[in-house]
Amino acid sequence: MTVKRIGLVVKNDNKAEKKARELEQRLGNQSVVIDAHNSVSSEIPDDLLCLIVLGGDGTFLSAARFIGHRKIPLMGVKFGEVGFLAETTEDALDKALTRLLEGNFLTQNRTRLEIKVVRDGRQCIDVDVLNDAVINKSALSRLTSCAVYLNDNYLTTYRADGLIIATPTGSTAYSLAAGGPVVDPLVPSIILTPICPFTLTNRPLIIPDSTQIEIRLEGSPEDMVLTLDGQEGFEMDPRDKIFISKSPHDIRMISFENQSYFNVLKTRLKWSGGRT
Repeated sequence: MTVKRIGLVVKNDNKAEKKARELEQRLGNQSVVIDAHNSVSSEIPDDLLCLIVLGGDGTFLSAARFIGHRKIPLMGVKFGEVGFLAETTEDALDKALTRLLEGNFLTQNRTRLEIKVVRDGRQCIDVDVLNDAVINKSALSRLTSCAVYLNDNYLTTYRADGLIIATPTGSTAYSLAAGGPVVDPLVPSIILTPICPFTLTNRPLIIPDSTQIEIRLEGSPEDMVLTLDGQEGFEMDPRDKIFISKSPHDIRMISFENQSYFNVLKTRLKWSGGRT
């Protein structure tokens, strides 16, 4: 039987790089270091059991974007300051690796959103995001005006500093900082969170993930920017239409406990009874 290798995606951080070298020594020929920032998806080896991501949420999001539509499970190991995507900590890595090699782990599917932008009748952007898409002004002193349609029905026009469209996984990222709700990743939903809305009755909204969203830029949409997972930005054109829907390509995340999400949540948000 062919033994599958384990890919290592490593944050540019001394502690993470040191731990990666330790993993390479332990795994030997069974490991391969992958540069998710400077490689392309086609360069991913075909014999990977999973990717171990050593870093914070930004490194995890880079790895998720890097694998594209491949069904390679990701195991996050926290090395950043605050992170919700990595449930394993550095001190628990050895035990987690043993369980991984024994096949004693679970995988959870996390929904991604498919973001498409149509300009002059032609599609110019087609990207999947794990956390969120954010529309805002590059000039922070001006409001955005985003007309939102759900399944071709007009909902409202958000006049705000920006608009966040998030997955349940992304509910603990920028959306949470903007006053959005925490949503369990297993809840099939999409979250719309306005950033500092001009109208106080424009509140965060949770909708079914079967909803087709269309966003049209109104008012004076110059200097508008669409940011995907906080890592890739696109300058918007006043004629652009943004279409958002649930992606058919989920991300598979490795877990070792059925209720591990709530343990991570309590720890990161420092709720009473949370672990460090």
